[in-house]
Amino acid sequence: VQLQASGGGLAQAGGSLRLSCAASGRTFNNYVMGWFRQAPGKEREFVAAITQTSGSTLYADSVKGRFTISRDTAKNTVHLQMNSLKPEDTAVYSCAAKISSGDYTSTARYNYWGQGTLVTVSS
Repeated sequence: VQLQASGGGLAQAGGSLRLSCAASGRTFNNYVMGWFRQAPGKEREFVAAITQTSGSTLYADSVKGRFTISRDTAKNTVHLQMNSLKPEDTAVYSCAAKISSGDYTSTARYNYWGQGTLVTVSS
């Protein structure tokens, strides 16, 4: 599966942005979809994930209550709605996909990665 992320940009603190990740292929529903981010000088970290069938979601504590992950199966797309943005949310955000269930927060478990999209939040 090929992934294409979009929607990054500049936002002010307290503002919102919506990221999208379009997936190619007809097996989109077989994949767990995740969002990760990497800030300058830091390691890549888990942000959110959504499961294949039930659509259960999981969030990092740092974004819980502010970010929402969703999937549009008709369009093979996953979205990350980011509200109440903070300067510490500034990072390159990447979407990823994996077949297996469980261990949703580990980068090593994801098989496919899209290119990153930069999110910059000004104070």
